Amino acid sequence: MPSPRSSRERRAGRPEFVSLLSQRSPTAPDSPNRRRESGGSVPPPLPEEDCMRLNPSFVGIALSSLLAIDLWASKRLGVCAGEASAWGSARPLLKVVEVSGHGIPWLLGTFYGLCQSDSSAAREVLLNLLFALLLDLVLVAVVKGIVRRPRPTHNKMDMFVTVSVDKYSFPSGHATRAALVCRFVLHHLVLAVPLRVLVVLWALVVGVSRVMLGRHNVTDVLFGLLLGYGLYSVVEYCWLSPLNAPALFALWTH
Repeated sequence: MPSPRSSRERRAGRPEFVSLLSQRSPTAPDSPNRRRESGGSVPPPLPEEDCMRLNPSFVGIALSSLLAIDLWASKRLGVCAGEASAWGSARPLLKVVEVSGHGIPWLLGTFYGLCQSDSSAAREVLLNLLFALLLDLVLVAVVKGIVRRPRPTHNKMDMFVTVSVDKYSFPSGHATRAALVCRFVLHHLVLAVPLRVLVVLWALVVGVSRVMLGRHNVTDVLFGLLLGYGLYSVVEYCWLSPLNAPALFALWTH
């Protein structure tokens, strides 16, 4: 028979054991029923369309898919990226097209025309063309420096007269310049219909050749064409004339 002393010791030690168990047991998380009983408010669930709008992975997946399609299409269309490509024999011809859309020939040709022109109307048109070409070079260089998209992996870096920013791909400077010059020529030169068609075809061929040569992705060219088309509107808005820029025109007065 246990002694009264041992019974008292067991009763005295039991609270200590219970208190230790209560300290070691982790606190159970509040269930929704307990939060409702305690008076806490549970926010209502968002509608499904709001959840999709707030989910950043939806936009990320869409952009990644578009980028994958762009890269796949650009590689498939780069049929003249090298001599061993499917249409490698046409590469020299497309490189001539590449030079025709380069900035240096257009800048030199416009500057030479300004020096040789005796007509004030022709000088006005050529001076604004020179302004448009310089604006195009600056804008494309700034966008390339900001985006910093590398050129396609199948591109051969044998381009005609490049600078440091030309290692980037977005946007296509050739496509931007082709669209800008095409719209400028169609608005300020009186040409027969066949010549106007040739000017438009030249701009399109320059854009397509950038993808075929492997210089750019498809989106680089598409954005470049849109940028050049819109850039002409800026040139028209800032049109230089003897009234608003007399000092510039005085430099070219013989």
